[in-house]
Amino acid sequence: MPHPTQSRPAEPAIAAANRAVRQRFPFGDTQDLEDARRGFMGTAAEDVIRGADGRAVWDLAAYGFLRQDCPDSVNPSLWRQSRLVADHGLFEVVEGIYQVRGFDLSNMTVVEGERGILVIDPLISAETASAALALYRAHRGDRPVTGMLYTHSHVDHFGGVRGVVDDQQVAAGVPVIAPAGFLGHAVSENVYAGTAMARRAAYMYGAALPRSERGQVGAGLGQTTSTGSVGLIPPTRDIVRTGQTETVDGIRMVFQLTPGTEAPAELNIHFPDHAALCMAENATHNLHNLLTLRGAEVRDPRVWARYLTEAADLFGGASDVAFASHHWPVWGRDRVLAFLTEQRDLYAYLHDQTLRMLNQGLTAPEIAEEMSMPPALERAWHTHGYYGSVSHNTKAVYQRYLGWFDGNPAHLWQHPPAEAARRYVEFMGGADEVLRRARKSYEAGDFRWVVQVVDHLVFAEPGNAEARTLQADALEQLGYGSENGTWRNFYLTGALELRRGPVGTPTVTTSPDLLRALTVEQLCDALAIRVDGPRSWDADISVRFDLKGGAKGGASKGGVGKGSGSVTLRLRNGVLTHGTGPGPDFRPGSRSGSGPHAAPGPHAALEPDVAIALDEDTLRGLLLGTTAPGELYDRPGVEITGDPAALTALLGHLDTPDPDFVIVTP
Repeated sequence: MPHPTQSRPAEPAIAAANRAVRQRFPFGDTQDLEDARRGFMGTAAEDVIRGADGRAVWDLAAYGFLRQDCPDSVNPSLWRQSRLVADHGLFEVVEGIYQVRGFDLSNMTVVEGERGILVIDPLISAETASAALALYRAHRGDRPVTGMLYTHSHVDHFGGVRGVVDDQQVAAGVPVIAPAGFLGHAVSENVYAGTAMARRAAYMYGAALPRSERGQVGAGLGQTTSTGSVGLIPPTRDIVRTGQTETVDGIRMVFQLTPGTEAPAELNIHFPDHAALCMAENATHNLHNLLTLRGAEVRDPRVWARYLTEAADLFGGASDVAFASHHWPVWGRDRVLAFLTEQRDLYAYLHDQTLRMLNQGLTAPEIAEEMSMPPALERAWHTHGYYGSVSHNTKAVYQRYLGWFDGNPAHLWQHPPAEAARRYVEFMGGADEVLRRARKSYEAGDFRWVVQVVDHLVFAEPGNAEARTLQADALEQLGYGSENGTWRNFYLTGALELRRGPVGTPTVTTSPDLLRALTVEQLCDALAIRVDGPRSWDADISVRFDLKGGAKGGASKGGVGKGSGSVTLRLRNGVLTHGTGPGPDFRPGSRSGSGPHAAPGPHAALEPDVAIALDEDTLRGLLLGTTAPGELYDRPGVEITGDPAALTALLGHLDTPDPDFVIVTP
């Protein structure tokens, strides 16, 4: 019997289910293997990419175990996908376009121009991006970077930018191109709900799991996320419409804007001189997420499908190859069109059939169980749910249209998990009886039911070691059987934390660059999210910041402080509102709102408790917490009028997010 903290082998039921997968799908089809290896030019001499402190941020050899035959503890379809994605090195897409793959979750693409190179999507970390660029230069020469392009607003497509270019190069004229709205979405996603997203991302990518046949084998879209330095250089050139053309260093590009698809700000690119189409992350070799398991806004599959149709119409007949920011390219016009239209049909089918069934009265879990994909789509490997899944994507569509409530009044006011769990366990005859029955279900191979039932016992009695061990064992078996890489990582990380306790959040994306890119308005919003409401019910504190020299930097981008040169915060009724003007007379459009508890209107201006004249850098330091109120007295040029203790009191009502909050226990 394995030690309670150790993983177990695959149970017979899971091993049999995994063997059945081999009979269900066309494993003899080797087209993807050929495509994934096509154009290989070489890889790095050193396996480990390290940060400045010597810490490993990426290990190219970590997935070498995937070369062996698929074991019983991994779904063969996921094993196949992970083998393909784990291939690393420099690859030629067509003459003049190259990709570095397997150096991070995403790909870095290099397009050669007249004098230098355009880099598309510089990975997550500066260290991996620098290594990828060095690999390209080792094979193609030391060409300078003459352009940077972000295809969309997720961190794996901009975070490594400082490993490729720096501020001085951009100031000297290297353009940074991105879709309209990129910056606001890039920074807000990592701040407002960033703590919760980062914690859940630790589960999603299995960052704390061993790389092994019983641990993390990949995430479907890529193997995992690098853990180096995340940066952001703001765009200098926006793409604002479909059909917009740009030429950088002789490289001609035609753009298609695709907002609201895989990211709220995203674009596809056609290179007419290469007959090549970059699909960003809108068409990859898997079913993508409509709602990522780490959490995000629900994506719109109807719009996603429409933009894929548009891409096929605009560029399909003029593209000999389609490549993306993940996975490997597709060559040949007929294959490109088939790939785009099958991806289109995938999202359209999920959308339309979910709507059909919800209008028949089915709830989200019922739709997820009922949904079956058309055989023609299921036979195509690139439609498989390695990253997104049919199950959680249909639930996302339901959520987008109808929200969390399924219409059953019995579900309108349920007890929270721990309270409900105690009642369930009592109804079921107590902890011993729950464990007895759950073990019988485990022996019968009904791991899904074990997880559902024993979860109640874990939440009712979090210190019950037998319950935690059984729950961990059942979660592990579900992970072994999952075709979806992120489901596997969630299940196995849950098992790990039940056995050993919280493993924390290994990857953090809220870097100094991202924080600098926040507007003052976004910083104020971020503070408002942290107010401890109940502790602040009786507080009424107002603080005005007068910006010396008017608004600049982030404030000018976000509107707060623009023109007036002042920002006013007021904490009242447990709500932190902010606006502009000479006092707490917030202008229309601020968070102050209206009604009996709103802040005074423009004709009822009140003097703030304290007014502080300072420059914007100092203000941003205060709002970010890198400058303490007491440090203001030593700052040249800072002038304080009123009660300086008011600022300290206001900041004292802020809560601190917990980046390591528990997930599988109460």
